[in-house]
Amino acid sequence: MTEALASSVGVTRACETLAVPRCQVYRARQPRIEKPAAARPPSARALSAAEKTGVRDTLNSERFADQAPREVYATWLDEECYLCSLATRYRLLREHKAIRERRNQLRHPAYAKPELLATGPKQVWSWDITKLLGPVKWTCFFLYVLLDIFSRYSVGWLLAERESSDLAQILIAETCQRENIAPDQLTIHADRGGSMTAKPLTLLLADLGVVKSHARPHVSNDNPFSEAQFKTLKYHPTFPDRFGSPADARAWFRPFVHWYNWEHHHTGLGLLTPGVVHSGQAPHFQVQRQQVLHQAYAIHPERFVQGQPQPPALPMAVWINPPKPEVTCTHVAPVQPGVDTKVRH
Repeated sequence: MTEALASSVGVTRACETLAVPRCQVYRARQPRIEKPAAARPPSARALSAAEKTGVRDTLNSERFADQAPREVYATWLDEECYLCSLATRYRLLREHKAIRERRNQLRHPAYAKPELLATGPKQVWSWDITKLLGPVKWTCFFLYVLLDIFSRYSVGWLLAERESSDLAQILIAETCQRENIAPDQLTIHADRGGSMTAKPLTLLLADLGVVKSHARPHVSNDNPFSEAQFKTLKYHPTFPDRFGSPADARAWFRPFVHWYNWEHHHTGLGLLTPGVVHSGQAPHFQVQRQQVLHQAYAIHPERFVQGQPQPPALPMAVWINPPKPEVTCTHVAPVQPGVDTKVRH
């Protein structure tokens, strides 16, 4: 602002008006000359290159590789040996990025995030096991459920008094046979529980031509559809606090499965039921709903301020962990001085 005013009334008058010292204006006009930083001479007390190498080799030797630098420092003192201070040892390790756990401990592998896509029924199933409380404390029953992630249809279920991979094999084999699953058609996704990762179950899936997929450890979002169905199950108004026996649990769950598959209008399915989507009747129901809305619009078009109403759309693809979209950088042209960028109405 000072330079703009000085160009018209002069530097002295501009500085008096804005209460700015003239020396500040003249100093700002002078070009800055960056002086190179002077090289700092090494300290006379610093270790030589050979001494630094000797300290590092000693710290990384087989004798001291599993010990902390302070332990090595104390051991050297007890053996009447001193090479450098404790802080210098840490500084040398830090320079070579060696400040970490020095013991040979187990390293957990990096688990890949599962990314599964279903564009229709019978492509991707997920399954899980949940506990149902029994008649007395410390007793429970185990509910196995197979779910089609595209249609949210419960394709198979089993209730038992124990969790076992043998029961899971029976459930998966019978369900694949009932649903007429061909080899290389289906992917089954599950958690990393003992029943899910058992070797006999893995061999069964290989014999059936089914691709297996597992969630990452301690990541519940990797199996969201089964978790959501279990939440719907346990928040149902008729869900009891406890079940008297496995027969009672089966008697309650059997009508629940029918309600969930054929009466529960799912928000993720365009308010259609899982059974309708799984059986391929969704297009018929969509056309029927469109006709009803068209008739309602023809009778009272003034009630639809946004025009012709449309029924909720059915998703064309369902993902478990969809890939992140690639971010593309777009070049923004600089605004030219004097150009009015305001939008005028």
